[in-house]
Amino acid sequence: MRRFVLCCLTVLILGMSYFWSPAAQASLQDDRFDGNIFALYAGNGSLVPPRMPLSQAIAEHRPSLLVFYLDDSRDCKQFASVVSQLQAPYGRAVEFIPVNADTLLGDRPKDQTEAGFYYQGVVPQVVVFDQQGKVRLNQTGLVAYDAIDDAMRLALDLPARSQTETTRPRILNEINTELVQ
Repeated sequence: MRRFVLCCLTVLILGMSYFWSPAAQASLQDDRFDGNIFALYAGNGSLVPPRMPLSQAIAEHRPSLLVFYLDDSRDCKQFASVVSQLQAPYGRAVEFIPVNADTLLGDRPKDQTEAGFYYQGVVPQVVVFDQQGKVRLNQTGLVAYDAIDDAMRLALDLPARSQTETTRPRILNEINTELVQ
C-alpha cells in the first residue's frame, strides 16, 4: 500500500510540473533570450555567422552592411526582418556582417577596419560601407528599410529611387492550388 501511495504521488508531482511549467514562447514583444533572432524572427539563419569580418570586406573593396544586435533585445528582434529583407536585393553584392554586441569586450578598437570601432553602445545599429570603406549610413534604433536602401544604392552607385516608388518588399504567404496540366 505504501508503495502504491508513493507511485501515485510521484505521478501526481510529475503531472503537475508538466502542466504548470512555463511553455517555451518566443515573442517579439520582450527582451528575453529566445535564440538566434535572425533564424527565429526573420526566417534567415544564414546571416549568422557572417561570411567574412569587416576588415576582410574592406580589404577586398566589398560594400558592407554592419549590424550590431543582441539576441535578447525587443528592438533587435523587430529589426531582424528588415535586415533579412535587405539580403534579397543586395545579398550577392554586399557583405552582411551581423555582430552580437555582447562579443565586443574591452576598449574600443582604434583600427577603422574593426567592427567594434563603429559601435555606439546602442542596439540595433546599422552601418553601411561603400567599396572604398567610406561610411554611407550610421544609425541606431529601428532604422527604416527605405533609409538603408537609399544608403545601399549610394554605396553601390545605383540610381536613386523616385520619391513615389516604394521599395519595401511585399511579404507573401500564399498557396497555389491551381492544377498544372
